[in-house]
Amino acid sequence: MKAAHPEAPAIEWWFQDEARIGQQGTLTSIWAETGSRPTQILQTEYQWVYLYAAVNPATGASSAMLAPTVNTAYMNEHLKFISRQVKPGAHAVLVLDQAGWHVAKALVAPANVTLLHLPPYSPELNPVERVWAYLRSHYLSNRVYKDYDALFDDAGKAWNKLDEERLKSICHTGWIERANQL
Repeated sequence: MKAAHPEAPAIEWWFQDEARIGQQGTLTSIWAETGSRPTQILQTEYQWVYLYAAVNPATGASSAMLAPTVNTAYMNEHLKFISRQVKPGAHAVLVLDQAGWHVAKALVAPANVTLLHLPPYSPELNPVERVWAYLRSHYLSNRVYKDYDALFDDAGKAWNKLDEERLKSICHTGWIERANQL
């Protein structure tokens, strides 16, 4: 990558994914008195918000965007947001899966971003998957949303609770750390 972009003083590794957050709620375990069986309302409506997110696990820098659906047009906008988060003069390698909108011919990567697609069926290689688990377990489960606007607002609030240190902690992996030392 450094040979392909000799003008860039640094290469940044970013990881990107989308999560569907919806009114078909998620139940999680909760602390309760031994022998009790707490109940929780589960909402079964079918409205969704999609959270596009990219994280640089080394620095905790991130870019996120809420959208009503996933498609190439929204992905192009998210790529522009990511591009603006890359340090000036640096070049980003954006690791992402092979979703249809990630490999579409109409997808336009900014000049300071190179897309690197993961092998099929390998979500364990994308640390952003851990962010979705964290958000759901800490902020988005056992909830009922009044309407789409409340769902949209709460998804944004949940993302905004994640600071750089938390994102570094959630997304930390030894292999990324070793790759950054090369």
